[in-house]
Amino acid sequence: MAADPFPAPAHPWYVRGNMSKRTSFSKSALDGRSAGLRREFEEKLAALVEIPSVSMDPSRRTDVDKVARQACVLLRELGAHAECIPTAGLPLVLGQLAQDPKFPTVTIYNHLDVQPAEAEEWRTPPFKLVRHGERWHGRGTTDDKGPAVAALLGARLALQDGVRLNFQFLWETEEEIGSPSFQTALRRLADGDKHRAPLRTDSIVVSDTLWPQAGRPAIPYGLRGLVGFCVRLQTGAKDVHSGTTGGAARNPLGELCELINACYDARTGRVKIPGFYDDVRRSSAVERRCLSRAGFSRRRFQLAHGLASVRFPDDARLREAIMIAPTFEVHGLTGGYSGAGIKTIVPHLAEAKLSCRLVPDQRPERMFRLIQGFVRRHCRDAEVIHESSLSPYLVDASGPHLEAAQQAMFEAFGKRPALTREGGSIGAVVTMDRILRAPVVLLGLALPEHGYHAVDENFDWGQARRGIEMFRRYFARLAEIPRRS
Repeated sequence: MAADPFPAPAHPWYVRGNMSKRTSFSKSALDGRSAGLRREFEEKLAALVEIPSVSMDPSRRTDVDKVARQACVLLRELGAHAECIPTAGLPLVLGQLAQDPKFPTVTIYNHLDVQPAEAEEWRTPPFKLVRHGERWHGRGTTDDKGPAVAALLGARLALQDGVRLNFQFLWETEEEIGSPSFQTALRRLADGDKHRAPLRTDSIVVSDTLWPQAGRPAIPYGLRGLVGFCVRLQTGAKDVHSGTTGGAARNPLGELCELINACYDARTGRVKIPGFYDDVRRSSAVERRCLSRAGFSRRRFQLAHGLASVRFPDDARLREAIMIAPTFEVHGLTGGYSGAGIKTIVPHLAEAKLSCRLVPDQRPERMFRLIQGFVRRHCRDAEVIHESSLSPYLVDASGPHLEAAQQAMFEAFGKRPALTREGGSIGAVVTMDRILRAPVVLLGLALPEHGYHAVDENFDWGQARRGIEMFRRYFARLAEIPRRS
């Protein structure tokens, strides 16, 4: 079992109750140049948002290629050498700005692919950047093109300040489909070849995470993993009339509903599969106290996500259900007739689309085997199809890189950040940790009301402006951390 992410004694600033006073919070250093920076941010964001880079839609392949080329344009404007790296799937953008081999190197990861968006569901065109007051609307504004532009401009300001740091950018275009080509491509870059030196870095920063609520800065130190799968059941060659076969013919939709009920309690989310919780690492009392500092509110959570009700009325239980507990979810159930009215048939085929979010120390391969065995015992002729796997991720919540991130966020936003665990998954984080072997810091800017993966996704200038300042300060602090041997 891995070490507790909160080793005793607790991290110093939690003990002191405040952040270091070396650089106290004051008016942002950006205030004097905010108007020009805002125009630049908007122009760069529009250049990315208005390319519908939906990675899961094969018909958008040319748009994904286009957004990668546009990313290279933005990186070259910074002064970086930029190229689109071919992969077995969609391209990976690599940007490198090396000032001095003696300086430490930071790698900045973001993704430029987005979720699909149905125009008729949106109040504004999803692939056109539309500004309303302090807020920009459009698919990708908060996930993850807006934070990518914020990190880019933070790097540019740090360079103008004379920061003694080398920069690398890894901008992916497959994150929304589980990063299927990222590992192989990154391994190839890390190994190097006759045309390119091996990719090396001293640290990694990822700006693709979510604060629990507005006004309460947060830095995740962990991500949940994922195992996605489909269960398909075919009981005949064709749909048949329920008047002539009903009562005798098996109904695959009904059987899958029964199977799902055997898997978990839909009211509480409790998974019933024997052994499902066996490997879950217990959270310490120190860790739970730290998570409580995120200021999570059930009421705000419901409002931000448009939820009429939730499973638990208690703030603490709801927070832990999102941050530190595994899940079983039903994403879709297909089969039979779905048109207007009722067509009285017994379907011959049905499919359930399912997934589990995993936490340390649950391993995706073991969990899939466990689920597969359970399904086959309950429905012997059901087919269980593996779709995707991501390992959970957890780091030691101490060390100079995370401390630098906490200080930079405090100085930019005026409040000390809480350390949290993200409910979602980012496969590239696990891959970069394993291949590049450098500290990873999750320094995101998205808020629940920004509509992450939702209709009317948006991003606001307040988060962007202070986010740019946060990155500028973070990069300055990274330059002071001794290089790894």
